[in-house]
Amino acid sequence: MEVLNKPELMHLQIGDSMKILQVAGSAGMRIPHHYCSHEAVIVVNEGLAVLTMPDSEQLLGAGDSFVIPAKKEHTLKIKKDFKALAIMAVDSEINFI
Repeated sequence: MEVLNKPELMHLQIGDSMKILQVAGSAGMRIPHHYCSHEAVIVVNEGLAVLTMPDSEQLLGAGDSFVIPAKKEHTLKIKKDFKALAIMAVDSEINFI
């Protein structure tokens, strides 16, 4: 059963210009539509998820990385328990719709 829920977000590092967040979610979760105020790089540590944007869909598994453009609305459907790093500008904001 799919559950709509915000992911667990934990700040791992904050530098002068960049920050790293750990993003985690459980299989069956769908993270609501959201966007980041700045470009973000996602690096998947474990699990499997489908990243859906208005014009594309990307399967993300362990070892994959993906650049999400600034202000690009997207959602994530988690297929297998998921952990990833999100790397973005220190003043980036994640906005859920």
